[in-house]
Amino acid sequence: MKIHEYQAKEILNKYGVMTPRGFPCFSVDEATAAADRLGGEVWVVKAQIHAGGRGKGGGVKIASTTDKVEQYASEILGMTLVTHQTGPEGKEVKRLLIEEGMDIAKELYVGIVVDRGTQRVTMMASSEGGMEIEQVAADTPEKIHKLSVDPVDGLHVSDARALAEKIGLEEDVKQNAGELLVALYQAFWDTDASLAEINPMIVTHANQVVALDAKMNFDDNAIYRHPDIKELRDLDEEDPDEIEASKFGLNYIALDGDIGCLVNGAGLAMATMDIIKLYGSSPANFLDVGGGATTEQVTEAFKIMLKNSNVKAILVNIFGGIMRCDVVAEGLVNAAREVHLTVPLVVRLEGTNVDRGREIIAASGIEIIQASDMADAAEKVVAASRR
Repeated sequence: MKIHEYQAKEILNKYGVMTPRGFPCFSVDEATAAADRLGGEVWVVKAQIHAGGRGKGGGVKIASTTDKVEQYASEILGMTLVTHQTGPEGKEVKRLLIEEGMDIAKELYVGIVVDRGTQRVTMMASSEGGMEIEQVAADTPEKIHKLSVDPVDGLHVSDARALAEKIGLEEDVKQNAGELLVALYQAFWDTDASLAEINPMIVTHANQVVALDAKMNFDDNAIYRHPDIKELRDLDEEDPDEIEASKFGLNYIALDGDIGCLVNGAGLAMATMDIIKLYGSSPANFLDVGGGATTEQVTEAFKIMLKNSNVKAILVNIFGGIMRCDVVAEGLVNAAREVHLTVPLVVRLEGTNVDRGREIIAASGIEIIQASDMADAAEKVVAASRR
C-alpha cells in the first residue's frame, strides 16, 4: 500500500525525523491560505500523486510570492501529471502539499528496503541526492553505500553515523544525520513498511538534516495491524479493477499485454507470465487467485480480465495441491458459462484429481482448449490470441 508524501512526513515526524513545515491542500484557496500560515518568502507547491519524478513532469514549483503560489496551485491541481512512473496515461492531481522553502547546502539520498538476498532490512545511502537512484546505481554504483541491519539489535547510532560519513557528511553533521537515520529505520520497522525513501535528504547551512521529500510503502499482508495507516489509502490513486479484485480476495495487477492470466500462487503466476513472453506475446495482467479459489472468485476474475479490451485470449494455469483440479474445473466451467466468454480460453491443470478435472472440462460442451503442460499452454494461448 502506498501513501502520499505529506502522509509519509506525518508518520516520520512522529519518530523525530525533521521535515519542512507544510500543509496538504485540496483547492487553490487552501493553497494560498497555507502559504499565509507558513509565512516566509519562498514556498514550494508540490503535486501529490503516488509516483516519483513529479518535478520533471511539472508537478513541483518554487514560488517567491503568494500570487505565484496561487498561479502554480491553479496550474497543477487537476492537471494530468505524466512521469516515468505513471506511464503515458499519467495521473490526475487532486491534492497539493504547500511547504516552506528550505536553505539547501547539500542534497543526499537515503532509502530502506527488505533485501531478499540477506533476508534483512537494508539501508542505502548516497551523496547523489535529488537524482533517480536507479540512474545512480547504473552510472556510479560505487556511490551507493549499504548497511544491513540486524533484526534483533536494530540500527545503532554509531553504525548510522558511519554510514553518514561514507556519503560525505562532516563531523558536525554526522550526529544529526545519524539520529535521523535511526528514526527513519524505527519508523520503517514499527509500521511494517516495505519501502521508506528520502530523496533528497538535505543538509542546511545551519547543519540541520531534513527530509525534503518522503516516500513510504507498506506490506499489504501486515496492514491489518495498522488501522491508522490503512485509513490513509487513497483509492483515487489506484486502478479501479485492482480495487474491485481486492474485494474478492484476488491479487490483480493490470499490465499492457494481450493475454489474460489466471493462476493460483504468485510464483506460478510469475513463471506463467515469463513463458508467455518466451513464446512471443505479453501478459495483460498478473492475477493470483490464491490456494482456495471459489467459483465466485473465478467468475469475478474473468469479468475483470474481460474489461480489458486488449485481452485476446485467456490462460488459466492451475496447480492443484490444496485446491483440487476437479473442483477448479467445475468452477471454471460455471464461470465460463456465466460470463459468456468471447475470447479463446486455454486451461492447463496439474496436480490432485487432474484426470477428473480434465474430464469435467471436456464434457462441459464449452469451447475450452486444454494444455498438457506450461509450454503447451503458452504455445496454444499465443496462437489462439492471433487468430
